[in-house]
Amino acid sequence: MISIFPAVQPEAEETDATLPLAREVQWDFASGTPVFSAGEPVIVTGAEAVKVWCWKALRTPRYRHDVYTWDYGSELEDLIGQAFTADVKRSEAIRYVREALMVSPYVTGVSETDVSFDGDRIIIACTVGTIYGEVALHV
Repeated sequence: MISIFPAVQPEAEETDATLPLAREVQWDFASGTPVFSAGEPVIVTGAEAVKVWCWKALRTPRYRHDVYTWDYGSELEDLIGQAFTADVKRSEAIRYVREALMVSPYVTGVSETDVSFDGDRIIIACTVGTIYGEVALHV
């Protein structure tokens, strides 16, 4: 049977699969503010930049702000008011942390995630594997 479609396939466009160097504004994690020097933001690169991105992604509620895509942020606030046991809340929080961080192409894995609840606060500590090496993250 003769096909009306040509047998020639278009050539796939080659793209550079390497990522550009990660860059972020340095962040003061204690105060939750960017770091400035002489009126200009201080820029960090590599693993420290990925750490800043991860910290901000976990502290940003997903779907709330129009300036971010729906892939950015975490759903940790969804645990508020849920009638789950402490173990279920902890496992859900760990899942939310992984889902929030693994959207970044710079993050290769999330491990050693420790979640604890202190009244109305959630405290997260984990090790984030990046393409630059591992970083410890405390939120």
